[in-house]
Amino acid sequence: MTTATLSLSGLTAAATEAARTAAAATDAERAAWLHAVADALDANAAELVEIGEAETSLGVPRLTGEVARTTGQLRLFAAVITEGSYLEAVIDHADPAATPPKPDLRRILRPIGPVAVFSASNFPFAFSVAGGDTASALAVGCSVIVKAHSGHLRLSERTAEIVADALRGAGAPEGLFALVSGREVGTALVQDPAIKAVGFTGSIPGGRALFDLATSRPDPIPFYGELGSLNPVVITAAALQARAAELAAGLAGSFTMGAGQFCTKPGLVFIPAGTSFAHQVAEASKDKPTARMLTSRIAEAYPEGLRSFAAVEGVEVAGGSIDQDAAANGAAPVVFATTAAKVLERPEQLLEECFGPTTILIEYTDQQELSAVLAEVPGSLTATVHAGPGEDIGALVEQLSGLAGRVLFDGWPTGVAVNWAQQHGGPYPATTSLFTSVGATAVRRFQRPVAYQDAPESVLHPALREANPLGIPRRVDGELKLP
Repeated sequence: MTTATLSLSGLTAAATEAARTAAAATDAERAAWLHAVADALDANAAELVEIGEAETSLGVPRLTGEVARTTGQLRLFAAVITEGSYLEAVIDHADPAATPPKPDLRRILRPIGPVAVFSASNFPFAFSVAGGDTASALAVGCSVIVKAHSGHLRLSERTAEIVADALRGAGAPEGLFALVSGREVGTALVQDPAIKAVGFTGSIPGGRALFDLATSRPDPIPFYGELGSLNPVVITAAALQARAAELAAGLAGSFTMGAGQFCTKPGLVFIPAGTSFAHQVAEASKDKPTARMLTSRIAEAYPEGLRSFAAVEGVEVAGGSIDQDAAANGAAPVVFATTAAKVLERPEQLLEECFGPTTILIEYTDQQELSAVLAEVPGSLTATVHAGPGEDIGALVEQLSGLAGRVLFDGWPTGVAVNWAQQHGGPYPATTSLFTSVGATAVRRFQRPVAYQDAPESVLHPALREANPLGIPRRVDGELKLP
């Protein structure tokens, strides 16, 4: 449990040794490590929030809530590993009379080894040093080396100190957790032979560059990247007729939340042609305050993205102004309006993510045109439907399920519950894998299956022993057995 006091090779060597110890530890021992980290972060929350506010300006209420979410994640993963089904233990007993004869086979998921985690800019706690990637990797017995985000470096360093001290005090092995910083070090970390998987949350260009490095190694490794997402919303005529003002207020609150820097921000909103809804959204968002953005790079990119949208003929600025200096004055909301036909004509410009408090309202003339334009939307984390009672939306939901990992009904996507059922991931470029980065099954990213054939019981993991000493759910001879 060190920060960058060792060379990178020294850190990865220590992480390799610690991973062996962590893999051999019991679930109860690893759960105790996670609880120790959660308790330590809670105990130091006020200090951490103060540092976070100074570096990110996200606001004390938001940051306070994010610390609670982070410690809640740690405790959730402690519960996940003690419940036991995360191991996916399977036993098929030998059957010599079968044709061909069947051996005794027992399968389980094992930790993959040392993991590199890249912190996100927009969630300095929940997707950062002690965030979901770190928590889920530690839970299953992997060691973790975190690459700090430059946007909140001081917070990262202080959080890492607290995490390392808590792990040490709980009896975790040295080298289980470390922090590094710097772009070159991050690149080298992905290429280090000791690293067996990478968790990343960030931009498409940055994530894709690291993904390519991870997969082009002599020994390619999994790269679990969350990159970019437009999060389409579809509103039907019946929904607009019934509650247009409510929808306008909800949308305005969602796309401006956190200065539009949420990965689940609704960036595309499809509405029936011939309504005044764009004007209603503009009115609902005009008094939303400007807000400082997370980094100077993000602040400089926001007005560029606005100008790119506005430069397309047929795209109207329905609310706000594209002439703004987000770096100096903070980002102000902007609402765009256009048509599905225009998006089909210029998808390379209009189906791009603009990180900041802006959204595009896209009018569709009929269901056929809506289906055609949705087919052009890149993979997303979420898709949302607002419909009237009893409307036939089966085909629409099926299409949205193909492009997003989470489909919402009559709600807004900003806000991701941390629980057993959550799926926070989607087709590329939303993510580079099929797995979730939030919720109980996030642990699956850092495990690999191993089967043991005709093994003596003495060498088997307790989860695979005949008597089921752990008392966990298992599948035995094809039948799910509950404890």
